Amino acid sequence: MAIKNKVVVITGASSGIGEATAKLLARKGAKVVLGARREENLKKISSDILEEGGESVYRVTDVTNPEDNQKLVELAKEQFGKIDAIFLNAGIMPNSPFSALKVDEWNDMIDINIKGVLNGIAAVLPTFKEQKSGHVLATSSVAGLKFYPGGGVYGATKWALKNMMEVLRMESAMEGSNIRTATLYPAAINTELLESITDEDTLSGATEMYEEYGIASDRVANVVAFAIDQPEDTNINEFTVGPTTQPW
Repeated sequence: MAIKNKVVVITGASSGIGEATAKLLARKGAKVVLGARREENLKKISSDILEEGGESVYRVTDVTNPEDNQKLVELAKEQFGKIDAIFLNAGIMPNSPFSALKVDEWNDMIDINIKGVLNGIAAVLPTFKEQKSGHVLATSSVAGLKFYPGGGVYGATKWALKNMMEVLRMESAMEGSNIRTATLYPAAINTELLESITDEDTLSGATEMYEEYGIASDRVANVVAFAIDQPEDTNINEFTVGPTTQPW
């Protein structure tokens, strides 16, 4: 199994897709390095992994801070001697119509969903280029493939991620650095994303949709594990995943 003994850094690891992925990869023999802002959650998740016989460390990480990203990558190398993959999963979704003028929330999405991913790439790329191997995975959204009212800024950040990851893959192939990429486009997955929505009408509609269609975070974790488990010469660069019953 290609996952066994791989060192995988995960941001946004304190809940949802990040938590589910950390636990699944650890059960499959990976050594996971967890980053997020909520220390208590990270401590509990890492402890659960250790109790099950897995290997895990964590560091409180704000992905909008470049230095935090650098230190998370350094932790992986110091603790486990290497880094094989990074899953850039941190993100927020405070959707609202443009007319609501929630400018602060727009900026937060840009800072976390775009700059946070760029900071993670910047932190890990020198190591991956030096060792001529590595895997960058990132969580986008079906909002990075389709358009819908209320998702103007969120969708823009996820479309940006699609471009960033594809160009990274192409440049890696051109430069011979053997860096693989995988971008995930989840639909209605039950996470804490809805908790960031402050616009009442938007929240009501999103809640109704997720209650009808939402599926568990570990469904996405399975896809992350599948991508990492592929042979080093094989890159599956995009995955769209969501409920069978949802017409996304």
